[in-house]
Amino acid sequence: MAVLLSILISLISIPAKANIKITGPVCQLRSFTMSGYSRKGELNIGGIFSLHIGEPVSQIPFTELRDIKLCKQFPFTAYERLLAMIFATEEIQKDPKLLSNITLGYVIYDSCSTIAGAIEGTLRLLTGQAKPVPNYQCLSPVVAVIGESYSSTSIPMARLLGLYKFPQISHAATVMALSNKNQFPSFLRTIPMDLFQSNCIAHLIRYFSWTWVGLLSDSSDYGLQGSLKVKEELSKAGVCIAFFQTIPAVYSEMKIQHISEIIRTSSANVIVIYSNDVDLYPLMEVTAQNNVTGKVWIASDAWAEPYLFSKNEFLRTLQGTLGILVRKGDISGFREYIYSLNPYRNPDNIFLKNFWELVFNCKLQIQDKTNKNLTKESNVCAGDETLQGMTLDFFKLTELRNTYNVYNAIYAVAHALHDMISCRHGEGPFDNGTCALVHDFQPWQLFHYIKNVHFWNKNGEEVFFDIHGDPPAMFSIVNWQVTSENSFRYLDIGHFDATAADNQKLIMDVSAILWNEGHEKIPQSLCSESCSPGYRKVTQPGQPICCFNCIMCSQGEISNQTDSIDCLKCPKDGWPNERQDKCVKKANEFLSYEEPLGSVLIAISIFLEMTTAAILTVFIKCHHTPVVKANNRELSYLLLFSLILCFLCSFIFIGRPTHVTCMLRQSAFGIIYTLSISCVLAKTVVVVIAFNASKPNSSLRKYAGPRLPKLLIMFCTSVQIILCVSWLTASPPFLNENTTSVTGKIITECNEGSPVAFWCMLSYMGILAVVSLAVAFLSRKLPDSFNEAKFITFSMLVFVSVWMSFIPAYLSTQGKYMVAVEIFAIVSSGAGLLLCIFAPKCYIILLRPDMNTRDYLMGKGEFKN
Repeated sequence: MAVLLSILISLISIPAKANIKITGPVCQLRSFTMSGYSRKGELNIGGIFSLHIGEPVSQIPFTELRDIKLCKQFPFTAYERLLAMIFATEEIQKDPKLLSNITLGYVIYDSCSTIAGAIEGTLRLLTGQAKPVPNYQCLSPVVAVIGESYSSTSIPMARLLGLYKFPQISHAATVMALSNKNQFPSFLRTIPMDLFQSNCIAHLIRYFSWTWVGLLSDSSDYGLQGSLKVKEELSKAGVCIAFFQTIPAVYSEMKIQHISEIIRTSSANVIVIYSNDVDLYPLMEVTAQNNVTGKVWIASDAWAEPYLFSKNEFLRTLQGTLGILVRKGDISGFREYIYSLNPYRNPDNIFLKNFWELVFNCKLQIQDKTNKNLTKESNVCAGDETLQGMTLDFFKLTELRNTYNVYNAIYAVAHALHDMISCRHGEGPFDNGTCALVHDFQPWQLFHYIKNVHFWNKNGEEVFFDIHGDPPAMFSIVNWQVTSENSFRYLDIGHFDATAADNQKLIMDVSAILWNEGHEKIPQSLCSESCSPGYRKVTQPGQPICCFNCIMCSQGEISNQTDSIDCLKCPKDGWPNERQDKCVKKANEFLSYEEPLGSVLIAISIFLEMTTAAILTVFIKCHHTPVVKANNRELSYLLLFSLILCFLCSFIFIGRPTHVTCMLRQSAFGIIYTLSISCVLAKTVVVVIAFNASKPNSSLRKYAGPRLPKLLIMFCTSVQIILCVSWLTASPPFLNENTTSVTGKIITECNEGSPVAFWCMLSYMGILAVVSLAVAFLSRKLPDSFNEAKFITFSMLVFVSVWMSFIPAYLSTQGKYMVAVEIFAIVSSGAGLLLCIFAPKCYIILLRPDMNTRDYLMGKGEFKN
């Protein structure tokens, strides 16, 4: 690139050197008169500043051909930087320890914020000619160049100066490309490059949790490179770009209106603008006319503290803007220096003359060498004007930022000159380790010392350049706040230090921020509202990842963070709470003694058990009475004892199951109940056999006897014992924690092991019950002395009805209710046997002893024909 630029400059110089005759009409490029000011010394520092700016592009219609004043407006902040250069040069002259006995001067030109002006000023500084000829080499009147203010004007300057490794230090150009030493070998700057500014913007947006932002840039390298870096940093941070538009370099009303409409209609409330103020002005003018408010503008340093947007028309639109500015510094004595300015003592200073006329709104009449006779004008300056006592609102003397960078740049050149002349820092670029004489060195030799300069300024701040020619990156965050005088003030509300730890890089004072109207709190800028814990994000089809829907986590899953992408499954013993934002331990469900249902069943079981025990006691005490003797009292004792055991079975079913209780509960219940039913069956069979055996010539006499009921009970019970032992041996019941049947609960239950064995056990018990019912039913009309068969019939009807109801109820419930159903069946069927068989006998024994006689029973036992 450097070679191509050299060839281009050589080609441009051909018409000036060659003897070429040009015939026909000739067109010429428009040019402007370049203003400059100098005070020469033994060593001079060049300066190129954007002291004037042109008309905003929106005010220049392309349909008209008229004279365009490029150097029209005079921003005071630019002049403040020029004054800082002059002040620093004069201050160095008074420092006995720095460049003593050497006169330091300066040569300054105004580029009018144009590339043409910057190039022409650079050529003048390189050649020392008022009308420079490209590629004409001679001794430069300056040793280094300070400037330019804009990246767009600094880049062509750096390309030209880089051909000769001529030192250039910019105080405001931030574009990242200028850190490339292959393209710009002699460029340095005292302002951080855009890479760090982009990092600062990304940190700022992440700090406020904004995830949906718009992005604008101008068409220069500064805007395009900076905005692309911002986009890259925001993408890394998970921030989505709602729109990305480029402000046209050539004014286009249609394009400007289009961008303004995008801003107005976008749901993004935060808009990052990486642009200079001149290119941005037309867009902001239209945006203000469209009354766009409620937006948070993030301003890059090129327009974060602008002169153009101080008008009233921008107050509503731009209030609350957050701007990124280089850190500020203090220049001791600078205020007093400004107060001492007087154009009458410096008649050659054209810039001071312009400044004076603007400040006091008058015309200076100063006689100089070129103007002998001055015409009289109205509103002539009186000559006694002074800046002393003025508020100097046009200068920001407490907010010196780029002005402070100029001050440090001048001192960097001075220290480098001092180091070069005094042979500091070891071997330099000179032969045999010699030192330079005041007038005997080349710019590239001085550049060696400037890039390695390292000193502490008067504020105690370290000044140096890294390998890319960049200073340490520190920024201030300013908030645009509307004052009572209807103007902006720029309040520092935070700072960014790229060298600090990650959690300390950005420090903010949020309480000091005044946001745009309509926002009392921190404005939100989201494509979609955040998903609260308990929900997860689902990206909307065709939209960026920041645009999503929130759906509740599935059953058994939680999300414990805002904006979770995935839901987490709870552990086996856990379950989501109602909001599904954390897992809670599942309730362990079993039929316990403490809960009402368990307490009621236990109370009933105890009552019936005590009742059975009382009846057994009564029967034992009254064992000699006819009622007890009737129908085999041994069977009655055994039946009552088995019923006691049946009621005791309830205790095995209630409480937390264990492996032992799981193996015992069903088998013990089955065997004991089989024993009870066997006793009932034996009693029924004894009644039938006894009645039939009493008939003459009965064949059943030989079966009547005390051994029959015992054998029958042993046989029927043994079959159930064999079934239960086989069950416990082959596939025994076991403890199981059921985590799936009931939502949010762990059912601690006994798994039956083999459902077939369980239902075989119940079926066998049911068969015995049906047989007992059938036999009792057939013998229900026997004589009254043998009326126990009638009561057995009632008891077995109750028993069969209960267990027939038990089956569907058992199958339709689970957990503790299934256990409760089985306990209820056990208790109610046992109570049916107890009441139906023994209640009539107890009535006779306890309440009607007159009926408890053999004569009464025999009398009652006569056959009825």
